[in-house]
Amino acid sequence: MRSVGLGIAALVLMVAAVPAQARDVSKSDLQVCKWGAGIAANAQQSKLSGTTLYSARKKLQARNFSQPWMRKMAVGITEQTYNSRSRLKPAAVRQTYYDGCVQHDRARK
Repeated sequence: MRSVGLGIAALVLMVAAVPAQARDVSKSDLQVCKWGAGIAANAQQSKLSGTTLYSARKKLQARNFSQPWMRKMAVGITEQTYNSRSRLKPAAVRQTYYDGCVQHDRARK
């Protein structure tokens, strides 16, 4: 009888420990991740080519964005990229950012 009780307790703990099934990321969230990855790759390219952060920020301020939040987010991504010690190629930065963004969105849901 005691082993049955332990078995049920173990089963309850296992079910409680399994995280909720993550839903797929929406198409709009994937587009945001793709856009952010492009911004990060461009920032890395600028950084590796010797462009100053000031110049990169100024270029972003002059750029037209389709959404009001995009400019501030682009500047933030660029600043984080410049502050990183990474010397990865822009394509690797793009993929790393995209993968992390999608993983974050899945975990959030």
